Amino acid sequence: MADLQDILRGQGARLAADGIPLDYGDQLAEYRAALDAAVLMDRSHEGRFTLSGRDRLALLHRMSTGALEALAGGVGSATLFTTPNARMLDRAVIVNRGDDTLVLAEPGRGPALQAYLQRNIFFNDEVRITDLAEATRLFTLHGPAARAIMARVDASLADLPMFSGAPVTFVDTPIYAVRIKPVSTDAWALIVPSAGAVAVWTALLALGTAGGLRPAGSLVYHALRVRAGRPAAHSELTDAFIPLELGLWDEVNFTKGCYTGQEIIARMESRGRLARTMVRLRLSAAQAAPADLLVAGRSAGTLTSSVTTPNGEHLGIGVVRMAHARPGAQFQAGAATATVIDLAGVQPPGLREETE
Repeated sequence: MADLQDILRGQGARLAADGIPLDYGDQLAEYRAALDAAVLMDRSHEGRFTLSGRDRLALLHRMSTGALEALAGGVGSATLFTTPNARMLDRAVIVNRGDDTLVLAEPGRGPALQAYLQRNIFFNDEVRITDLAEATRLFTLHGPAARAIMARVDASLADLPMFSGAPVTFVDTPIYAVRIKPVSTDAWALIVPSAGAVAVWTALLALGTAGGLRPAGSLVYHALRVRAGRPAAHSELTDAFIPLELGLWDEVNFTKGCYTGQEIIARMESRGRLARTMVRLRLSAAQAAPADLLVAGRSAGTLTSSVTTPNGEHLGIGVVRMAHARPGAQFQAGAATATVIDLAGVQPPGLREETE
């Protein structure tokens, strides 16, 4: 029986060294499908593991920015892990599944986040961590037609609240679906047993092909991510930045008790001031990231991500000083001019520049 990579190659996939598809031979068609219909992606390099035991939610609650201790079954939340001085470590989606808690991590960050949590399990804590990467695949569905496709998989999935999850059976395979933040309109992540991956992948494509669903690779995902102004591991989600500088205000609970980095984040929120924030940029030409963003020859920020999209747009994400965080503001980035489109992510009203 063919394995999943054989099936993907047969569909035109060009695989990276880690086995994840880069593209399927027509990035423009993939990109248009993501914006106008839907794309199915193998994102199995994204981390996934479970926590079980009495204290699993308490551990996550005390180590991250989310209010997680009282999550009901099937309910989830995005949450952020920070250093004691509030610098970014990791971002994850947490779903309480009742008997255990599912953690979805950024690409390549599963082992590091597991190790971080393991180091912070207290002597009397009842917490066990189980990696799911070897036993499962992770598929994501993005695009305006994604909801209709999920409704055909199981009617209950179409109306899942953000970050909530549900177990369903599809083509005789038990899968777990989670509503996630989209890079284009709507999105779901599907945790699929490796033994059923081919059947689920094939059946999902068959369900959506008439409506324009296509398989897509990580190169198009990157273009969609930059277009959407979404921070990513190794680019924005690094210890160079504080979560509030990255448009992640909606993933921080400002009323919960202590967590690592909480004091600094709470102080910034109460003062309503930041020195810098994240913006979406339009570039006049291709420019690799990272790169300085200059105003009159002086650094005003950093180009943290960039892409030339399949339809020829040059786009970027930058973290810039608040004085320049306005639509139309311009910077020099190498040989290119970078123009602010808008602020990225979620920003609070009345945010001011830190002047002290």
